[in-house]
Amino acid sequence: MMSSRLPPSPPLSPPLWLWLCLLLACALAVPGASAAGRTPFQARCEDSINKSVSILSSEQNGYSVDNHLSYRTLTVMKGAAGPNTYVLGLTKTESRVAIASDGAMLTDSVTGYECVSPQVAVRLSYAPVKIYVGSEFPPGSCGYKEILEHEFRHMKAYMDHLPKVELTVRAALANRYGGKPLYAPGGTARVALAREIDTGWLPYIKAEMAKVETVQAMIDSPAEYMRLSKSCNGEIQAVLNKSRGRR
Repeated sequence: MMSSRLPPSPPLSPPLWLWLCLLLACALAVPGASAAGRTPFQARCEDSINKSVSILSSEQNGYSVDNHLSYRTLTVMKGAAGPNTYVLGLTKTESRVAIASDGAMLTDSVTGYECVSPQVAVRLSYAPVKIYVGSEFPPGSCGYKEILEHEFRHMKAYMDHLPKVELTVRAALANRYGGKPLYAPGGTARVALAREIDTGWLPYIKAEMAKVETVQAMIDSPAEYMRLSKSCNGEIQAVLNKSRGRR
């Protein structure tokens, strides 16, 4: 009945644009540049190397249903269930974020600076979803159907969240790089770009993926628990009472 929680991600404070700009790769000023125009090095970087490109993709990896574990075992697997609570079904998955970066680079012997045109590829996915339904509710029974439909709502929440994260991250990447090269002191551009990805973009994207847990918590509302316990003409409640030695 409860969905698994994704691994927590660190909070994003201060705002992304500010703390990314504290990193070395954040569009460092080029010596000699002014508001009036570009330096020869800037012109060479912006006109001769490929534009910055961000590629973002997402994929779904399917699901399977397991009906071999008791609701007591599922309750233990859930871990966060309190006393006098039970888990009739469980949906487990984990988010996956893969980021690769590359980019053409030029160096300037006059200023000692270099420029890199970031080519950033991000891939978002969930591990294959595993749905559990307590073995006390055999396939074909009303209780099995009700619990499975509830767990499908959890799975749908994960799948619906994926394209939302894709749109959000795509816009953030476009705003950050904007088709322009990044400048840094000689020998540091690629290192700074990698650091920006590891310490900035990766936790930011993981935090966006984890926002789905708010939706998951709403699915597991007290009202939903009450509805399930009373569904199927009391079949689910009868199974629970029997396993607890109640009449």
